[in-house]
Amino acid sequence: MKKQQKTPQPSTLSHPRDDAAIDVSAVNIQALLETIQSQSGVIDKKSEVIEVQQKRITMLEEYLRLERARQYGRSSEQSPAQGRLFDEVEQQASDDEEIQPESTLKKKKGNGGRKPLSEKIPREQIHLDLSDEEKEGAVGTFYSKVKEELDIVPAKVRVLEYLQEKAVFVEDGKRIIKEATLPKHPIPKSIASISLLAYVIVAKYCDGLPLYRLEKILKRYGGTITRTTLANWMIRLSVQLQPLINLMREHQLAYDYIQADETRIQVLKEAGRSAISDKYMWVTLGGPPEKPAVLFEYDPSRSQEVPMRLLDGFSGYLQTDGYAGYDAACRKQGLTRLGCMDHARRYYADALKAVPKKNRSTKICKAATTIKMIDKLYDVEREIKELTPEQRYQERQKQSVPLLEEYKAWVDENIAKVEKDSLTRKAMTYTCNQWSRLTAYCEDGRLQMSNIRAENAIRPFVCGRKAWLFADTPKGAKASAIYYSLIESAKANNLEPYEYLHKMLKRIPYAETVEDFEALLPWNIK
Repeated sequence: MKKQQKTPQPSTLSHPRDDAAIDVSAVNIQALLETIQSQSGVIDKKSEVIEVQQKRITMLEEYLRLERARQYGRSSEQSPAQGRLFDEVEQQASDDEEIQPESTLKKKKGNGGRKPLSEKIPREQIHLDLSDEEKEGAVGTFYSKVKEELDIVPAKVRVLEYLQEKAVFVEDGKRIIKEATLPKHPIPKSIASISLLAYVIVAKYCDGLPLYRLEKILKRYGGTITRTTLANWMIRLSVQLQPLINLMREHQLAYDYIQADETRIQVLKEAGRSAISDKYMWVTLGGPPEKPAVLFEYDPSRSQEVPMRLLDGFSGYLQTDGYAGYDAACRKQGLTRLGCMDHARRYYADALKAVPKKNRSTKICKAATTIKMIDKLYDVEREIKELTPEQRYQERQKQSVPLLEEYKAWVDENIAKVEKDSLTRKAMTYTCNQWSRLTAYCEDGRLQMSNIRAENAIRPFVCGRKAWLFADTPKGAKASAIYYSLIESAKANNLEPYEYLHKMLKRIPYAETVEDFEALLPWNIK
């Protein structure tokens, strides 16, 4: 028989049962847990950093798409919902890019055909005659108009020679000479005719031609006049026109509704300021609707003291963008501040441009949804445009106020859901901060929901600035403000700028009383 083998027992020497070993294992596990927890914290921190960076990248991509849209997209801001709400001054109201693609928009039906030439243009008839042989045996002849052509005669330079008649009398043996009276001139001893002065003013301040181009044009036509001489004419003449600006300012302040805006201008020789620093051209538009006045004012500062000075003595409604520089004047004068719905909508339009095209549906894009709500307000304005102020007030209370309440409720509900610092959040914040001003237009049927008329009034200056770039001296900038005021006020009163300036410049040397100057204002001149 085989010997039964005994199961070997573990040696107490090789595998000692020791509580210390268990403690060591517990320590290792605890250290491992702490390591894992520490690494987990590092991972969480890195995840937070990645999340913040991802949000930052998303916002940068948003701004990049916006800049690309501004650079390469459509420059027009006109909205189909706005129609032509504010064309009393500049013939069209601007707003931002449409939400819907062009294929889905209803195109306005035109009357078709070519528009007739204006009846205000002088006519010269050209008779096309039959020859005697062709008329032989005819009972009678007559003419019928078969076509019209627009004809323009290029400018030409000529010299006006004034020949003064003199009469000789003999009285008491002495010779006495009487001379015909010379016509007065707004710039005494100047070689510039009234027509030339009006031409230079319109060319520079209405058509945006810098003086160096005018110098070349005049030279091409035969008149050698330097740009320095042209500039001196403009500055000297502006002094004679200052009384008109003063009366226009009084006329504007006497009414209770003013729209204001400001833009940059570079003036090289402004004392105490560098040549490249920003100076400002301010514009105010006001007065009764049938006698509007547009006034420009140059000031090197954009501080609150400027609107306080310009609006001194004014009471009523002041409409501007969101710039806080007008707040002090409103507090001092007790003015009711109106905002600009175009500015509010423009923020959302910028946000929409920054959204990828596939995400621009109103179902998922809050900027598109908000623009659609704002456009309903423009629909109302288009419908009530031709009504009386009282009727507009009633319709706004009936239609616009509920739409505004819906708009504000939607913004309040969704603003917290939008990423902070995003363009849409920026637009919603602007809406909330400006809400009382954006809705104030419903208080009076005369008021506009947009400050577009002031923006349109300042646009010719901005377009001209692209051509002449800067003003050399403060005197030149102030003179420019005077000419822009006269030209834009003439346009606002449906006057052709050259004709108005030509008539006014002929008569202003004879103006001596306040009544004489008042007769030369755009809404009074005949």
